[in-house]
Amino acid sequence: MAKKTVDPKTMSVEAKLRALFRLQLIDSEIDKIRTIRGELPLQIQDLEDEIAGLSTRIGKMKGDIDELNQSISDKKNLIKESLEMIKKYESQQKNVRNNREFDSLNKEIEYQTLEIQLAEKRIKEAQAKIESKNEILALAEAELGEKESELKHKNEELDGIVKETEKEEKKLIKASSDAEKHIEDRLLTAYKRIRNKVKNGLAVVSIERDSAGGSYIQIPPQRILDIGARKKVIVDEHSGRILVDQQLAIEESEKFAELIK
Repeated sequence: MAKKTVDPKTMSVEAKLRALFRLQLIDSEIDKIRTIRGELPLQIQDLEDEIAGLSTRIGKMKGDIDELNQSISDKKNLIKESLEMIKKYESQQKNVRNNREFDSLNKEIEYQTLEIQLAEKRIKEAQAKIESKNEILALAEAELGEKESELKHKNEELDGIVKETEKEEKKLIKASSDAEKHIEDRLLTAYKRIRNKVKNGLAVVSIERDSAGGSYIQIPPQRILDIGARKKVIVDEHSGRILVDQQLAIEESEKFAELIK
């Protein structure tokens, strides 16, 4: 025979409070799993960003080195051409008819010699830059290798955690969905609104040392008695959280511990 579903609106206040606290316990357990897993994707994203940045930097340095090597090649070709020109002018000097022609050729030889000297200087400068960039490049590539290795380790770690917790998380998500069915819409809406507003996701807390869980603000004795009476849903005026008495919290926590074993 199918079990009858109780209309959440007709449930007693105590039953409503128990249902809310039960839902909180389930959702907090889901939060715990996602927190453990949630830090790793952020670390992985940071590593991927660093790797992308390093790869771009390495690509730029390699491009700069290629340009410098091309510049060296161009300068060497220029030197070769200048040497050929000098050889040509020296050969022409043997056949000049006057001093003016000789001096003119001599100036061309001097000019080509200066071109060679300047090209050699530029080659040395480019070679020095290449050496410096190669040192930086080697360090960047080593760092890239380390980051890629770390990323691989983090991805493997995340995959392991996902595999370990996936089954448990699915079970808890279903339990959360089932628990929501036992809570009337207005309370469920309030519960979700509070959970989205607070940092730790605690929308329902118990009284601990005359204060709301996680708070140091004392609750008046009469209000504590009202909470313990379980005759109405009471909200903490400071944090906005729904309050339950400690005994109810202990009882529901023990049941939940048995559930997730």
